[in-house]
Amino acid sequence: MYAAAQVKPKSFEAEHLGPAPISGPHLVATYKAGREIYAQGDLSDKCYQVSTGAVRVYRLLSDGRRQVVSFHLPGEMFGFEAGPNHSFFAEAITATTLAVFGRRHMQERSRELLALALTGMARAQQHLLVIGRQCAVERIAAFLVDLSERQGGGRQLRLPMSRQDIADYLGLTIETVSRVVTKLKERSVIVLRDARTIDIVRMDALRLLCN
Repeated sequence: MYAAAQVKPKSFEAEHLGPAPISGPHLVATYKAGREIYAQGDLSDKCYQVSTGAVRVYRLLSDGRRQVVSFHLPGEMFGFEAGPNHSFFAEAITATTLAVFGRRHMQERSRELLALALTGMARAQQHLLVIGRQCAVERIAAFLVDLSERQGGGRQLRLPMSRQDIADYLGLTIETVSRVVTKLKERSVIVLRDARTIDIVRMDALRLLCN
C-alpha cells in the first residue's frame, strides 16, 4: 500500500503541471478511482500532495446531499485542517498517486507547506465568492477559467471530475451544469471534444462571463 519513495517532477501528468513536489523523504500511496483517502473524524496527522490523478474533498450534509468543497490536481496539497480530526472526506476521483507527509516532515518543511496551504486557502475563499454571488453561467465560467489556470493556462481542459462532481462543487444540479455547458457550446465559447475534454475557443468571452 505504501512504499518509501520520492516523487519526481517527471511523474506529474504533463497536462496538469502544478507546484513542484515537496522535497525530502516521504511515503507514496496509490488509490484506485473512488477509493477513500480519509474520512470525517479521522486523525488529521498527515498532509498530501497529488502526484498523478485528482482528488475531491467533500462533506455529507444532514439531508444526505454531498457538498464538494475542493478538487486537487497534480502538484497541489490537501489535508490541512485546524483541529486534530478531519471535518471532511477525501476520495480519489481517478487512479491517483499521492506523496504523504507526516508531522515531522511537515515541521521540517513548514515554509514550503505554508505557501501551498495559503494558495489553497485563497482558492477556497474565491470559491465561496463564486457560489455565493454568481449565477449558474458565471459559476461554471469561473470554474473553467480556474481549471485552465491550474492546468498551466492552456485552452484544452481535461476534466477528471464528473458533471455531478462539478454540480456538487458549484451548488447546482447536474441538469443545470449540462444546460450551461450546452449554452457555452452554442455561443462558440467552448468546444466539447468528449465528455471529459473541453477546448476553450474564446477565453476573453469566458472571463467576461465570470463577472
